[in-house]
Amino acid sequence: MGLGCQPRSTGRPQAANALDGPTMSGLGHAFEQAEKDDDVRAVVPTAAGDRVFCAGLDLRAFLAGSLSDISGLGLGIFTRRTFPKPIIEAINGTAVGGGLELALACDLLVAAETARFGLPEVSRGLIAAEGGTRLPQRIPLALALELGLTGAMVSAARLSEMGLVNRVVPAAEVLPTALELGGQIAANGPLAVRVTKDLMVGELAAADWGGIAAAVAPVFGSEDAREGARAFAERRAPRWIGR
Repeated sequence: MGLGCQPRSTGRPQAANALDGPTMSGLGHAFEQAEKDDDVRAVVPTAAGDRVFCAGLDLRAFLAGSLSDISGLGLGIFTRRTFPKPIIEAINGTAVGGGLELALACDLLVAAETARFGLPEVSRGLIAAEGGTRLPQRIPLALALELGLTGAMVSAARLSEMGLVNRVVPAAEVLPTALELGGQIAANGPLAVRVTKDLMVGELAAADWGGIAAAVAPVFGSEDAREGARAFAERRAPRWIGR
C-alpha cells in the first residue's frame, strides 16, 4: 500500500451505481475496515464504470420497501460523524442525490471535467437527508438553496468555482490525481493529520441527527415520496398531493 493511501472502488455500474441496501452496507463495511487498519493513512473511494459515479438512492429498491431503514445501512460511519482519516474522493462521473451526499462526506474532491452534480430529491418528493442538507456548511447559503430547492444539475467546473471541488481534471486523470493528493497526505505524521482534520472539520460535522431523523421520517413515509419513486420508475411526471 506504499504510503498507506488505499484506493477503494465499489458500485453497480449496470444500475448507474445507485445506492441499494447491499451497496450502502458494503460502503459502510469498507470504511469500517479502513478505519481499523493502521497502515491506511488516507482513503480514496471511486466508483465502478466511467460514466456515472453514483445516481443516488435506488428508487426502485425504495419503492419495493427494501430501504425502510436507510440510516441503518452503513453510510452513517462517515456521513454522520467525522471519519478520522482523510478521504479524497475520485469522482469519475456524474454524482447526483446520494452521490453528491457521499462527496459531501469526503474531505477533498477530484472530479472529471465531464462530471455533473445535483440534489434532485425534491423532484421525487424526497429530502437529501444523508448529508445534503449540510451543503450550506461547504458553500454559500444562496448557492446551496439553489441546488437543494431546484434540483438543478451543475458542472464540476461550477462546483469548483463554489469552492467544493478541489481539482477538475480529464477523466483519465481523476484517480491518479486523487491518489497523488492522498500520497502527499499519507507522507505526513498520521497523528498530526488526524488531529488537524478533527479540528478543522469537527464543528462543520456537528449535527443533531435525532432531530434530522424526526423531521425527515414523515417525508420518506409520505404518499408523495412513493409517488415520486413510482413516477421515476414509470418515466412520467409525478402527481403531487402534498402529503
